[in-house]
Amino acid sequence: MTSELGRRIARRIAVTGPITVAEFMTEALGHPTLGYYRRAMPIGAAGDFTTAPEISQMFGELVGAWIAERWLAIGRPNPVRLVELGPGRGTLMADLLRATRGVPDFHAALDLHLVDINTPLRAAQEAGLGDYRPTWHESLDSVPSGPLLLIANEFFDALPVRQFERTPRGWSERMVGLGSDGKTLTFALAPGLSPFARLLPEALREGGPTPGTVAEVSVAAVELANRIATRLVQDGGWSLIVDYGRDASAAGATLQAVRGHRPVDPLDRPGESDLTAHVDFAVLAAAARTCGAHVFGPVGQGAFLRRLGIERRATALKSRATGEQQAAIDAALARLIAPGQMGTLFRVLAIGDGKSAAPAGFSDEA
Repeated sequence: MTSELGRRIARRIAVTGPITVAEFMTEALGHPTLGYYRRAMPIGAAGDFTTAPEISQMFGELVGAWIAERWLAIGRPNPVRLVELGPGRGTLMADLLRATRGVPDFHAALDLHLVDINTPLRAAQEAGLGDYRPTWHESLDSVPSGPLLLIANEFFDALPVRQFERTPRGWSERMVGLGSDGKTLTFALAPGLSPFARLLPEALREGGPTPGTVAEVSVAAVELANRIATRLVQDGGWSLIVDYGRDASAAGATLQAVRGHRPVDPLDRPGESDLTAHVDFAVLAAAARTCGAHVFGPVGQGAFLRRLGIERRATALKSRATGEQQAAIDAALARLIAPGQMGTLFRVLAIGDGKSAAPAGFSDEA
């Protein structure tokens, strides 16, 4: 069984031929009416996945403290564009704003912008953040110029990736085509060598990878990192990127799909599953540096949150909690910072204009 979007993609392939993995992801996630991020309510127990802000208020509170400190560091500009890419239900931003109410003049300076293509989630964001008069955007490009404070939590992992497989002759691109029945979507290797393999990081292209090796690259992620860094250098400000991925470029197919908190076949029922791939933080950092921005990290989420004081915050919350609530706080803390959970798999990267002091969270000395 497939989905309506799956049938449309199959018809497209039947007419025009196989499509790249990136094209498939773009359709599955962003189709104007049937794409997953256009119509799904994906977050929470009733959805398909859970993010750090939904696990505990501590995450958004500490991100808020970091953002407020960066505002002070860049000279307290008024206005400052506070931007979140993919704000989900607005939980992180709501916690951030609640935690920073006591920062003199900060809220008066804020001009809130939310980048999201999901109509149902926009309604939830409006319910929780309407008092701050947010402006919604389909992309960062329409956010007005000016000093910028940007947050992207679990956003880059959903940007499309292209996949390439090493053959005895060189790199060929993995495509999405049709199976023998002419209806089922399947992965297939394009004939011949791909000129687009040049998009892969040099560390993956060179060195003679063994045949069968798969490598991924997200052109969309590189382009977005370039746009963010360029704006920060031009207008001033900082961005914080939190996502799961790896510090250094490495081979391997990481494309995955989740539905109902369970892994599923990425090609099964397009538009009804969340599709993600691990973020290559080395590529993002290099893209930002190329634009003249300063980069800190990546560091593990656990180390970052510890340096910002999450354990002290947990102790403070527990001091006025019931026994059951204390246990829940401990469980949330472990999930956010423990090495076997989100503490090391999730990485944190900061990109800034380079005109202010180093940000907290990236070394024990900062």
